Amino acid sequence: MIVAFSVTPLGVGEDVGEYVADAVRVVRESGLPNRTDAMFTSVEGEWDEVMDVVRRAVAAVEARAPRVSLVLKADIRPGVTDGLTSKVETVERHLAEQPSGAGVGSKDETGLTGI
Repeated sequence: MIVAFSVTPLGVGEDVGEYVADAVRVVRESGLPNRTDAMFTSVEGEWDEVMDVVRRAVAAVEARAPRVSLVLKADIRPGVTDGLTSKVETVERHLAEQPSGAGVGSKDETGLTGI
């Protein structure tokens, strides 16, 4: 499973990077495959281990903030591993194969708009 989550401390002002770093540190120290971007941290593994990491990441922020917001999205797909990498590679492969300007909203030779 892949879980993308965002932990946001509330009541600490606008500069929350230090608090978010506490959560990301927990994820990175877990040893599970993970990736952090501007909006979410994604972590991959089995249900119990991933949810434990999320719980500990929230606890790390909760230890220093009076209130915490958690947004979580999960892709539960038993038997799939290396999804963090393979899902992105699949999209990149399709982008490389598709001519510029084709795709959503483009018209094929029939004149029909494709999605």
